Amino acid sequence: MFGDLMGMMGKLKETQEKVKATKARLDTVLVDETSSDGLLKVSLTANRTIKTIAIDDSLLADKEQLEDYLILTLNKAIEKATTINETELAAAAKEGMPNIPGMDSLFK
Repeated sequence: MFGDLMGMMGKLKETQEKVKATKARLDTVLVDETSSDGLLKVSLTANRTIKTIAIDDSLLADKEQLEDYLILTLNKAIEKATTINETELAAAAKEGMPNIPGMDSLFK
């Protein structure tokens, strides 16, 4: 039994390392989103760090319109990044988890 416990602890440590490596890799995965008319483009990492925002000059004349564009486009990009982030981290965590009855339901 003690050997099983030590094995499980080792497996959990491996899983922590895999999750940490996945988080680091997600800093290099870029998610790009463009407004429907192409006037605003944003790029962020899968860890939801904004990298670039490109604004067409025509949007600079209307503050409210620009704010609306930013909100809509950033929210779409964040939603995509969150999906990628959660999927990747769940896969890394599930892959490394020891076979404990009932744990599978946590990762579905």
